Amino acid sequence: MDTISIIIPCFNHAEVLRRTLKGIQDQTLQPNEIVVVDDSSMDNPKAVVSEFVDKLKLKFFRLEKNSGAPAARNYGAERTSGEFLLFLDADVELEPDALETFVNALNEHTDAVFAYSDFFWGSKLFRGLPFDVEALKKRNFIHTSSLLRRVAFPGFDESLKKFQDWDLWLTIAERGGKGVWINRPLYRIKPRRNGMSRWAPRFLYKIPWQKLGFMPKVIREYREAEQIVRKKHRL
Repeated sequence: MDTISIIIPCFNHAEVLRRTLKGIQDQTLQPNEIVVVDDSSMDNPKAVVSEFVDKLKLKFFRLEKNSGAPAARNYGAERTSGEFLLFLDADVELEPDALETFVNALNEHTDAVFAYSDFFWGSKLFRGLPFDVEALKKRNFIHTSSLLRRVAFPGFDESLKKFQDWDLWLTIAERGGKGVWINRPLYRIKPRRNGMSRWAPRFLYKIPWQKLGFMPKVIREYREAEQIVRKKHRL
């Protein structure tokens, strides 16, 4: 029997968490447990979780100090027991057959340790690629919201503020693990100015800011995090 644990880190996401939990409730294949980790939010995600306690197998934890999404994900993973792990940010809404499709892909590809798919970020479709380690070393094309075999999960690097997903997949690949691509979108992410899914428009990352003599904070943080991951994995 396939057992699925879903871990949802939440930081000031109460307004969108309801849609995430409703998407899980509508799944054709239900998870065995869902853990919501409140990363010291200033809103009230516990109130949203309470609306679903009679409909889903939910656990709620609150971190007293804001520790970041990687720490919240690790905290939640340690308190679950499923064969498969799915890390969902609190602004992710699954398609109704997402869990079933993810599990079927891993059952069909027993040599793969995780399954990933295309997804929508707002109205923009992000397409993946067939799994290829050399392509992954050049850029990340695998989102955090991918189904992972627990035995292959190395934990998230809690020191990273960005590119935690890229670091995770590179670490797994270095240990010999590989993924299987599902060539269709299985979820949607609602863009927010603050929170887990926060990025500047793509064109801003292509501007040669060094030549202009200044760099926006979001771009600087992006570049610094990218260099940390490249150095860590000798890319």
